[in-house]
Amino acid sequence: MVEKLGIVYTPVEVVDFIIHSVADILQKEFGRSISDENIHILDPFTGTGTFITRLLQSGVINSRDLARKYTQEIHCNEIVLLAYYIAAVNIENTFHDLQPETNTTYIPFDGICLTDTFQLGESPDGEKLFSEMFPQNSKRVQRQQKVPLKIIIGNPPYSIGQKSANDNAQNQSYPKLDQRIADTYAKLSDAGLNKSLYDAYIKAFRWSTDRLDKTGGIICFVSNGAWLDGNSTDGFRKSIEKEFSSIYVFNLRGNQRTSGELSRKEGGKIFGSGSRTPISVTLLVKNPERKIDKATIHYHDIGDYLDREEKLKIIKGFGTFSNPVMALKPLQPNEHGDWLSMRNDVFDTFIPLEPEKKLNLNSHTFFVQYGVGINTARDAWSYNFSKEKLSVNMARMISNYNDEVNKIKTNTSNSLDNDPQKVSWSVNLKQDAFKLKQHKFNNKEIVISPYRPYCKQYLYFDKPFIERPGVNSSFYPNEILENITICISPSQNDGLSLLISKNLTNLHFNGDTQCFPLYFYEENNSIQKGMFDTDESSKFTRRDAISDFILERAKKQYGKNVTKEDIFYYVYGFLHSKEYRVTFANDLKKMLPRLPLLDDVRDFWAFSKAGRKLADLHLNYESVTPHKEVKVTGDDGKFYTVEKMRFPKKEEKDTIIYNSKIILSNIPANAYEYVINGKSAIEWIMERYKITPHTESGITNNPNDWAAEVGKPRYILDLLLSIINVSVQTVDIVNSLPKVNFTESLSTN
Repeated sequence: MVEKLGIVYTPVEVVDFIIHSVADILQKEFGRSISDENIHILDPFTGTGTFITRLLQSGVINSRDLARKYTQEIHCNEIVLLAYYIAAVNIENTFHDLQPETNTTYIPFDGICLTDTFQLGESPDGEKLFSEMFPQNSKRVQRQQKVPLKIIIGNPPYSIGQKSANDNAQNQSYPKLDQRIADTYAKLSDAGLNKSLYDAYIKAFRWSTDRLDKTGGIICFVSNGAWLDGNSTDGFRKSIEKEFSSIYVFNLRGNQRTSGELSRKEGGKIFGSGSRTPISVTLLVKNPERKIDKATIHYHDIGDYLDREEKLKIIKGFGTFSNPVMALKPLQPNEHGDWLSMRNDVFDTFIPLEPEKKLNLNSHTFFVQYGVGINTARDAWSYNFSKEKLSVNMARMISNYNDEVNKIKTNTSNSLDNDPQKVSWSVNLKQDAFKLKQHKFNNKEIVISPYRPYCKQYLYFDKPFIERPGVNSSFYPNEILENITICISPSQNDGLSLLISKNLTNLHFNGDTQCFPLYFYEENNSIQKGMFDTDESSKFTRRDAISDFILERAKKQYGKNVTKEDIFYYVYGFLHSKEYRVTFANDLKKMLPRLPLLDDVRDFWAFSKAGRKLADLHLNYESVTPHKEVKVTGDDGKFYTVEKMRFPKKEEKDTIIYNSKIILSNIPANAYEYVINGKSAIEWIMERYKITPHTESGITNNPNDWAAEVGKPRYILDLLLSIINVSVQTVDIVNSLPKVNFTESLSTN
């Protein structure tokens, strides 16, 4: 239920801050007090009633007005039955403690409704979820819907949806609310993917905005703060600028989906283990009397390196947005809807990597084709270090899947068994089951695939069991036809996550991976094969993914000898440029790269040649010899089994304890400068090459199996030694790249 509803309970310091902020801003903007008659307040997601109980205890309601508020003007909703009862008891007890003269007559709190808040706007008569069981509750709901809400406060749910189709945690569908989001937040967004706009907390903002009284009012939520700087939430930011007159934001940070130094800067999680997302308190004021086109935005960042207790102490100290000690600063959004981490206008003058429409051969971009990595929706089943175990796992799951289909076919069941140790369900696989499609295990569908940086595994690449295969089959149609892809992901950790691959690549290979190929292949359906024709390569025609447009531009600038391959490696080399990545870090966190063609022909060739060197190093990493300075002790030639590699101490990275016998020491410090998506390449090896049990499926993935199956007992040790040298060489190549001054004129599109 926690997964489905995204429940986290709010620290009282945050609750009090919200209550006093709302009281102060209400007085400032509308000249009204929360105590005033007809100031209706709603907590749409009350949980155990903390916001309402603290409101009653806060002192912002005069004692003479408390009974009226309690019986007529305070409202809250809760969908979880147990929490609903606890909230009612908490609120009622609090009121009677504050009003001892009423103790002779117990007054129940009629302002609480057992309801799904989002459902209230879906039908003319409100929700019917509990109407038959609780007729009195339905009357409360109908009464609440008629009141003119002036204040909406609380902690909206965080869930964007279920982790897998097995957990039965599908979010409820709200067609009208989703359409409102589509017509507002999504419509104003320039982002290609806007799934996050349908997260429950964003829905809470949309629902509340539409529910406020026409005379205006205040919304104040503590919520996921990813909307502040997310690329896909640009439309949300643009929309609330238009719909509100004043906006107050207290950024509490705490984003633990980052890593390394950035994670330490983000500091403690306000909700403890309840959330890994950044958190913000957002207060929105809708004052129709203020005739302005866009809201004034007041912002405060809580600061770096603070633990949870330090943050809560600061929140308590400020007490309210109206406290001048907060020193709120104004934000000036740009036309992209950026509030923080503003993009650089020069970036827009560069040439995009990706075409607006794939396979547009006339596209004025570097590439005419690209695609996201492979999303299996069942990685624990579909990937494994052991080819044999992968075969057993997938054959077992397919057999279980077919059993489920047979049950439906023979009418012995009309639902699917959600035991995650039998089948890992996904939307498409469920559809196949209800269409009565049987599937067969095919050993030929097992291929090698990079799962994470410098970590290959076996992949079962059979389309029915790959939820989103994308266009990857056109990059690598079979094991005979070779190709390479530059893998890119915008990264909150280091701006741009970058690596290269020569195999089918996982969606999260190096972030949210977008693959830019050197070639793509088209199937020759017109070719008739003979009975004994086994030449698979003849079935496909190879096409260049680098555009003719960029080739002609490059030839014009750099000479007729330039090839599309030279341009491909120029892209890979240039994307490693430190100056580029620092200057345009904010852009690269939010969108795919755009690149210039440098004016100086020498710089073009320097980046292209460096790109070739880097690609060779990163593709053929297994054959790189160990770094000569690294020492290995304890190698008896027999015991290479790995359970979990580690450093002796957190910051003592010149030494790695490989296993109970083997230790690597004297690792060069600069090896750790080679970072992919916030983590050094060395630490990627340490993280991925460990024995990993998967709780839901019961499957254990053991990297030692790979070493055994390829017949190289030392494989993991040799890999680690190679990656240390790969890292050092990468850092050296990157440091030798031409220094680009982006303030000077550059050739653009």
